[in-house]
Amino acid sequence: MKFKRVLLKLSGEQFAGGREHGIDPNFVNNLAKELKSVIDKTKAEIAIVVGAGNFMRGASIAGKGVDRSTGDYMGMLATVINGMALVEALENNDQVARLLSKLRVEGAAEPYIRRRALRHMEKGRVVIIAGGTGNPYFTTDTAAVNAALDLKCNVTLKATKVDGVYDKDPTKHADAKMYEALTHSDALKNPDINVMDNAAISLAMDNHMPIVVFNLIPGNLLKIIEGQAIGTRVSSTN
Repeated sequence: MKFKRVLLKLSGEQFAGGREHGIDPNFVNNLAKELKSVIDKTKAEIAIVVGAGNFMRGASIAGKGVDRSTGDYMGMLATVINGMALVEALENNDQVARLLSKLRVEGAAEPYIRRRALRHMEKGRVVIIAGGTGNPYFTTDTAAVNAALDLKCNVTLKATKVDGVYDKDPTKHADAKMYEALTHSDALKNPDINVMDNAAISLAMDNHMPIVVFNLIPGNLLKIIEGQAIGTRVSSTN
């Protein structure tokens, strides 16, 4: 099945590349080149939700002198920085892009308005969505599924640094086995399966939104959009 409109979720850690924190310009530039190539070849419409773990996580500083809501807003603001970097890289590689934010930061991004986002995508522009959901207590995973549903995407693509979803941590267990397919219910029931947080998976399950978890290495994004079986597919049925 070839996908026409996709939502790509990028974690903040990926923006750091090989660094411990911050933004690796080489990663961002290489990703921009790949996105440009994929769009040229497939004419797919792409929206991207960005995380901010390369700068901070709101939940990680909650209870350490910072209120949870304040920490989450700080994290949402950090996603704007990643979004700005990716838009610049895309534009520098001749791919038109727009940064839309669920938080009001008019000097840096357009406000997220559903019809505006759809119009940008229809015109072939990559839409980068920052600011999480715009509310505390929600992860950017949940923001990604929410955006995919709001923009009527065919699939949510969760980019990772491993090949898919395993029955246990493959970095710690040599005998870990990768799933080719799972149901949303399977992912929720098994605490050892790490797809997205439970709120995100539940939202996807309730609305029959498939999720593909895959390794963000060159070529994989194109293969998925063209319909090849890459990574682990999480859907209503196996």
